[in-house]
Parts: sequence; C-alpha cells; structure tokens
Amino acid sequence: PTGMVVDDSLTVRHIIGRLLAREGYQVVTAKDGVDALELLLDGVPAVMLVDIEMPRMDGFDLTRNIRADARLKDIPIIMITSRIAEKHRNYAKEIGVDAYLGKPYEEAELLRLIADLVVRQGMQVPGKT
Repeated sequence: PTGMVVDDSLTVRHIIGRLLAREGYQVVTAKDGVDALELLLDGVPAVMLVDIEMPRMDGFDLTRNIRADARLKDIPIIMITSRIAEKHRNYAKEIGVDAYLGKPYEEAELLRLIADLVVRQGMQVPGKT
C-alpha cells in the first residue's frame, strides 16, 4: 500500500516517509494541499498523513476537497499537527479526518493507526500475513 505524506516541512516529510518505507509502504510526498491534489490525479493512496498549516492549501482545505470528491472520499486521513487545541481536533473530526495526532507523536501509535486504517480499506499491511 501507498502512504502519502503532506507537510510543508521537508524534514517531516523525510522522517515520516522513511518510517513508512521501513515498514514496507510505498511513499509519496507533497509539500502542501495543492501539490497533494495534483498527485492524487495519478493514484489513490491507502492512507494520507496531513499537516494543518501549509502554504497554498492547508490540511483542512485539503481534507474538505478530498471528502467532496467521489473518487477520493474514502481515503483515510491522519492529521499530524502541532495544533493540539480541542477546537482544531473537533473541527478535523467534523470535516472527516479519521485520526488526529499532536506533534510530537509516538511512532508506534502512528504505525498502529496507519495499519488499522489500511486494513479497514481492505488492504494488507506490509510484512503482516
């Protein structure tokens, strides 16, 4: 399965991308929501990991665009952000985010969430039989 990492920080994209690749996922990265939507024209990932604060299109706008598109609406979205206030968490849930993690996050928790969402999509988790 493919995981798409959408974050304006090159370092974050690299760290999360390496984590996913180490677990056996294919990785696609985007620097913001506009970049992500362009990449989604080429294929639908098994899961998306999305930051909130990004230039051109933030994570909330990206999520709303994905949920409004019949082809993309079922992609699981995990929001990973430094915005940990309850109002942001509640809004994310309201617009269709599947899971919400504050930075810093626990790698084990992130991998468990990703695996649960990939399985829910009917796909096999890499390395698991």
